[in-house]
Amino acid sequence: MAENTRRVLLAAPRGYCAGVDRAVVTVEKALELYGPPVYVRKEIVHNKHVVTTLEKRGAIFVDETDEVPEGATVIFSAHGVAPIVHEEAAARSLKTVDATCPLVTKVHREAVRFADADYDILLIGHEGHEEVVGTSGEAPDHITIVDGPADVANVGVRDPEKVVWLSQTTLSVDETMETVRLLREKFPSLQDPPSDDICYATQNRQLAVKQMARECDLMIVVGSRNSSNSVRLVEVALEHGSRAGHLVDYAAEIDEGWLDGVSTVGVTSGASVPEILVREVLEFLSDRGFGDVRPVVAAEESLMFALPNEIRRDLKAAGMSDKMIHDAASLADSGSLH
Repeated sequence: MAENTRRVLLAAPRGYCAGVDRAVVTVEKALELYGPPVYVRKEIVHNKHVVTTLEKRGAIFVDETDEVPEGATVIFSAHGVAPIVHEEAAARSLKTVDATCPLVTKVHREAVRFADADYDILLIGHEGHEEVVGTSGEAPDHITIVDGPADVANVGVRDPEKVVWLSQTTLSVDETMETVRLLREKFPSLQDPPSDDICYATQNRQLAVKQMARECDLMIVVGSRNSSNSVRLVEVALEHGSRAGHLVDYAAEIDEGWLDGVSTVGVTSGASVPEILVREVLEFLSDRGFGDVRPVVAAEESLMFALPNEIRRDLKAAGMSDKMIHDAASLADSGSLH
C-alpha cells in the first residue's frame, strides 16, 4: 500500500469532559491544600494513567470509607456515592470533598424527586457500575436496574401508570433508546426524565465516532477497560461501519498487525483520558506511515464546572481570589494529566 494513502481521522471532541476535569483538578488541589496523603474512595475517574499519576503524587485510592483513617480527608469520585456513604464518612469524622460530576448529581436528584412522588424508577445502566450503585442508593425501594434491552423482559412495576426511566450518564445513546422503546411497549405510560440523562460529552464523542466509522478500516479508542463510555465508543464504531476497533490504555498496547492492509485509522478517546495518551498514539501511527492527520469535528464544547464547595472555600481561605480559583479549575498545572 502506498505510503501517501495512509491517514488518521482524529475525533473532536475527545478526551476529558468537564466532570472529569473537575474531579482530577479536585484531587490535585486537595493534595496542594492539605498535603499528602489524600484518600479517594474508588477511582476518581476510570482511567489507569490518571489513577497511577495521582498515586505517585500522594493520593491513596480505597474501596470503602472504613479504609480511611478517622479524621482524614476523603474525596468521593466523579461517579457519585449513595447517601449511606456520606453517613459512613460522618461516623468516622472524615473531612469529605464531593467530586461527583454535576450531571450525575442531577440524576440523583431526579431519583429522589420521583421516589418522593412514589414512582417506580427504571434505571437503565450496568449492574455494579459505581454510578449505578450511587444512584440506586438514593431510593433503593423505588429503583429497578435495567441492564440493556435484553433485561426488559424481567422488569415488573407496582403501577404501570406511575413509572419513569432514568439512565447512567455514560451509556450508548442508541442502545439506551432501544431499551426505552422496549420499556414503553411494555409500559405505555412510561415517563421520560425531565432532561437527557446521558451526558453531553458521551453523546458528542459517540457522534464523532459515528461520523468517522464508515471511512475507517480500524478505530483505536484510547481508554481503560473499566471506563463505560470508552468501551461504548468501540461498540459504536463497529456498529457504524468500522472494520475493526480496539480499546487501548497506551500506544504500546497497539498490535502492529492491526495496521496490516489498513489505509484509514480513526482515533478517539474516552471522557476520562488525558490528551497526552492520544498524542502518543498519533506518534506511534506517524512512525508507521500514518502521518496525515485529519480532524473530524462533531461538536464544540465549552462547558466548565466549578470546583467543589469544600475546595473553593479552602482555596479562598488560603488567599486565592475568585478569579484565581476559576482559573485553577481550567488551567491547573497538571502536567501529564491535562
